[in-house]
Amino acid sequence: VTALEEIVVTGTRAEKMIIDIPYSVFRVNKKEFIYGRDLNAKDILQDVPGLFIQTKYGSEVRISIRGFGARSNNGIRGIRILQDGIPESDPDGETTLDAIDYTSLGGVEVVKGNLSSIYPNAPGGVVNFLSDLSFKKSFVKLVTIAGEYNLFQGGLRMGLVSDNSRFFVSHTYKSYKGFREHGAEYQHLLNMNYVTYPNSKTTLSVLGNYVRGLIRFPGALTEEEINTDPFQAYFQSAASDIRRISQKGRVALKYKTTWSRLNASEVEITAFGSVKDMLYTTNTQFFVKYKYSAGVTLRYTSRHTLLKRENEFTAGIDYNYLTGPLTSYTNSGGNKDDDLQSQNTETQNNAGIFFENQVNILKGKFYFLLSGRYDVLKFINNDELFTARNSQREFSRFTPKAALNYKLTPTVSAYTSFGYGFDSPSASELENYPLSSNSGFTTLNPDIKPQTSSNFEIGIKGNVFNRGSKFLKKALFEFTFFNASIKDEIVPFIISDRVYYRNAAQTIRTGLECGLKVEPVERTDLILNYTFTNFRYSSYLSQTFDSTGNLVEADYKNNRVPAVPKHLVNLILEAEPEIARHLEGLLIFDCDYASGMFTDDGNTSSTAPYFFANVMAG
Repeated sequence: VTALEEIVVTGTRAEKMIIDIPYSVFRVNKKEFIYGRDLNAKDILQDVPGLFIQTKYGSEVRISIRGFGARSNNGIRGIRILQDGIPESDPDGETTLDAIDYTSLGGVEVVKGNLSSIYPNAPGGVVNFLSDLSFKKSFVKLVTIAGEYNLFQGGLRMGLVSDNSRFFVSHTYKSYKGFREHGAEYQHLLNMNYVTYPNSKTTLSVLGNYVRGLIRFPGALTEEEINTDPFQAYFQSAASDIRRISQKGRVALKYKTTWSRLNASEVEITAFGSVKDMLYTTNTQFFVKYKYSAGVTLRYTSRHTLLKRENEFTAGIDYNYLTGPLTSYTNSGGNKDDDLQSQNTETQNNAGIFFENQVNILKGKFYFLLSGRYDVLKFINNDELFTARNSQREFSRFTPKAALNYKLTPTVSAYTSFGYGFDSPSASELENYPLSSNSGFTTLNPDIKPQTSSNFEIGIKGNVFNRGSKFLKKALFEFTFFNASIKDEIVPFIISDRVYYRNAAQTIRTGLECGLKVEPVERTDLILNYTFTNFRYSSYLSQTFDSTGNLVEADYKNNRVPAVPKHLVNLILEAEPEIARHLEGLLIFDCDYASGMFTDDGNTSSTAPYFFANVMAG
């Protein structure tokens, strides 16, 4: 939980104080993670209530908010990921976090819950990683971390300040053997930000990054294999050298200017382009993939009175285009065989127009927000070896949202919202399979549909200060109840050891997110976060196929959704005692508890609960 007076942009696409946004928004400040490991997103975001983050292998993470993204096999799904407001997510909503430098962040903005009314493919929320440009003087800094299992992370940072500009550049190298066999990885990451202020009302930013790295995947183990040797790799992972080698470069330009009295009008234009090439393997195939992406965003905001009421109106357009070839060969012990398996060209584009209007109904007290977005997403997959298989799919939808915010005091507000969510299948989820309605003839599955949802939440958040007291000087809190009804939920299933996707479930998700931060005594903070979830299938008639191809049906109605714990608890105690002038101590105790989770739709197996604790002193 962070100070609610803070100004964020992610929740509404225009600068606004958290207390004025009628849904759950958090900002994770640099102070909260600067002394930590900062190796992956879990180190940065694990203390945000409502987020469930799992580390797959090393730097690979899966982020889940209110169940969205909990079952993704390919990166992050259902949650829009941004870096300094620039999309890291592809047009189809799929994201990998390989270009985020966690050691150079100034903060992270997290919006929990449906934001499909202003962002594409964001029914679970939005996470915006922000570069640290808060330095007041030029500097050069060297950062080094070393640890068990050959962990090493070294970085060089440099910041330059002039009268009307700031320049920041960093290079980070990370390598890790991994605690399991065949789990080694390394990464080079270069980040650059240049911001100039031509005048007091205009900002021009140039942002760039480049990443190159390799990750070897140890693979999944059965419970019996884990009990025998938890350090081993899945035998096929090692034998086939299952891995991913990637490099990616991106350049973005952002221009923002304001005008009129009290800077009431604002325009922001963002454009970016990126190139990514990737080599990855499965136990049978060796893939070579290239992605060329470009996008543009135009946003206009007007803050004027309407019918003698304060009114803020925002409207804009987004366009994101991605294309590139994907070629596969036979994987022969981790090497590319000459046997060409497939050669396709994949194209995605997403065009969207959005608006948002917030009016102050009761001066300084009661606000009404209405937003909406219309998206058109198009997928084209051409088979260069057999053009008769070429296919394309197009999805479109308008997703509105309405919200109310009532300020009980200047620092405490109650809020509620209702809106619709829209999540198209990703390119990997659109892969056709032999038992579809056209027997797998076309490249794209003709049967799968977008996942839609209706989302309701109600909550209260705020700050309470008692500045004159030596005890309990402040309390920051947020409590949110949510309910979501998911239709045509996209779920994975397996045929002959391969994962495919289909629409198979109607789901009701109900939950409670609680966050509390207090200062019991001076220079000490106590943080307690709790999340309760009750996610169940309201209808789900599953049809799968056994090893011989026979149809097997099962009814999973009223079963709990797997991969989501019912209870999540996080407790943090931070103390910074003053030892001497200009010298402070540091003591942090951080612990997490997660209840057991079902691991399958049939609820026949589950994981045990776990408890994790970390102590750091310095």
